[in-house]
Amino acid sequence: MTQLRIQATFVVDVWDGVDDEKVDGGPVTARVELAKTYTEGDVLGTATGHMATTQGPGGAAYVAQERVTGTMGGRTGTFVLEHRATQVGSGEPVTWAGIVPGSGTGELAGVSGEGSLGHGTLDLTVEFP
Repeated sequence: MTQLRIQATFVVDVWDGVDDEKVDGGPVTARVELAKTYTEGDVLGTATGHMATTQGPGGAAYVAQERVTGTMGGRTGTFVLEHRATQVGSGEPVTWAGIVPGSGTGELAGVSGEGSLGHGTLDLTVEFP
């Protein structure tokens, strides 16, 4: 196994959100279709995916999955990245990102890893077979 730290930046190209039915006194929930371009660093390519969000006066959270197509660490293929964040009040968000087991294709087959995803940044520790 080869272990690498992967860092990359991305831009969000599509953010198409639809609010769910409102619940009196409940937080706003929504579904989002997204597309990204990974522009610099150890991941270069594009991604498309879906996200579920919740936002209310006491906090916010999201969970998402996106299929990344391109190169990671110089290897070409695809993988599915899952990521989420939770924020309580105005505090700092707690984030997590990980590669869905078994989702890698091409030269990325068998890749695994986890780390964090922030506003425009990805930071993972990955293992290649």
